[in-house]
Amino acid sequence: MDRRTFLRRGLAAAAGAGLLTRSEPAGAAPARPGAGPYGSIEGRTPDTNGFLLPEGFTSRVVAVSGDPVGDTDHWWHLFPSAAATFPDGEGGWYLASNSDIPNYLTPDEAWGGASSIHFDNDGSIIGAYPILAWSHSNAGGAPTPWGTWLSCEADFFGAGRIWECDPSGAQLPQAREAMGLRNHGGAAVDPVGEAVYLTEDHRFGRLYRYIPEAWPDLSSGTLEAMAVAGDGSVSWREVADPSEAIDPARQQVPDAFTTPAGKGCWYHQGWVFFATQFDDRVHAVDLAAGRHELVWDGFGGRKPLTGIDDLTVDRWTGDLYVAETAGDLELVIVSTEGEVAPFCRIADPAHELSAVTGPCFDPDGRRLYLSSQRGPGNRLVRDIIPAIDWGGGPPGRMGGVTYEITGPFRGRPTTEPATTTEPAKPSLPVTTTAVPAMAVATSTVPSATTRAPAIVAPSTVTTTTISATAVDTPTVAPATTTLARATGESTSAADDRGSDWVVGIGVAVVAALAVGTLAMRRRSSGAGSGDDQDSSGPEPDEAP
Repeated sequence: MDRRTFLRRGLAAAAGAGLLTRSEPAGAAPARPGAGPYGSIEGRTPDTNGFLLPEGFTSRVVAVSGDPVGDTDHWWHLFPSAAATFPDGEGGWYLASNSDIPNYLTPDEAWGGASSIHFDNDGSIIGAYPILAWSHSNAGGAPTPWGTWLSCEADFFGAGRIWECDPSGAQLPQAREAMGLRNHGGAAVDPVGEAVYLTEDHRFGRLYRYIPEAWPDLSSGTLEAMAVAGDGSVSWREVADPSEAIDPARQQVPDAFTTPAGKGCWYHQGWVFFATQFDDRVHAVDLAAGRHELVWDGFGGRKPLTGIDDLTVDRWTGDLYVAETAGDLELVIVSTEGEVAPFCRIADPAHELSAVTGPCFDPDGRRLYLSSQRGPGNRLVRDIIPAIDWGGGPPGRMGGVTYEITGPFRGRPTTEPATTTEPAKPSLPVTTTAVPAMAVATSTVPSATTRAPAIVAPSTVTTTTISATAVDTPTVAPATTTLARATGESTSAADDRGSDWVVGIGVAVVAALAVGTLAMRRRSSGAGSGDDQDSSGPEPDEAP
């Protein structure tokens, strides 16, 4: 576990409310394999949902793609991806979840978007509905402090937008094109520095900082890319043309730090954490000190954390949870004690071609949500989206499943924390494109007449010790503070899980054919100039 360090720090909770108030440095220790704070899951028996979990933890199915959510009439979307929760101001919460349906699988169509599930204060489902339609490739995202959800399009041809959505579904989503049109990876909002940090899902990607002109209005602002000196110090280079009308943003800042296939991104206590998938690394930026650190270096498929994608931070403890899209289908914890260990694993072979996505905690930190993005559903994917035909066998039902995990998460208050409601913020002017969230029911499909049973050489990066900076983390505003009010897979970590390699080849062929079809259509229509290409492909002025 050499070259890997992680912040070791203790966090205190506010009396009564159980809210994070400050961070106390406790030194630093090399990250190392271990049992983790919840003990090893090795040798444990999978639960009824196929999860290996620590002692005292349980899982439950929240939603299955293509099936109605709870007792609602809303059908859960395909391929659930990034997610976050928002208090509703009455003790309950919303779970906003992206639908990552890539545009290369649905030529000339937009089947993605995002949906919300509304939970009561006891965790029961009381509602579900779409919050974003007419979108596609909705992979990463981020909650904002004023209670909205940023849904990022990982556009295969580099023209993806970021949508600001209302998790309650009361307001229309707004396109935030000033943040740039590209293959977006993830996002994180810094409420102290009043900036949004953005990753780029491209092998020559960058980490961007977007500074709005009038916080928290995201409709206009300045876009910058991070540069890192040899000593780890960080500076920022302005992107002259954020619209990328001629050149992609990354080509406008050639001396910026390369982040190969940037994925999940999260803000916590004055730090921004983000993952890069092509080299299996987790990075951290100390915003106050202006320094870049390497939290985890998994280059070469080093266990126990490989094939990394999305991530989140437990705000009660500072523990980092990283999801695997390959590897062993694990959610891996990097603890503040410096241990790296699987927190849970999806051991059911029916999920073998899936990915772990969307880890996030409920507002009280007592429930952890995540999805098996291509987990087995009850309906054929082609019956929901005809363009995605993976056959009539088990691969044809890989639509996705969303789960909830509960148990004795550490650092929680002994009493139930009070739900707080922030005052309304100044009105956010609507100056960008809006589309009706309900105009196209991307995840609402006709009932099936029959329902089948479910089948159940690296770049040089300096690794240094992260120094702690105490910065309060504000509570995310309830989603009732709406827009109107608020104003390629890693080449270094081969996936060795697939015994059903024939199935994998079949799915790959389907994807390849779809890519070819879309590319030909765009070429014949005159589109596809500039940066319209696969995120893993070379660019004219970039070395392969």
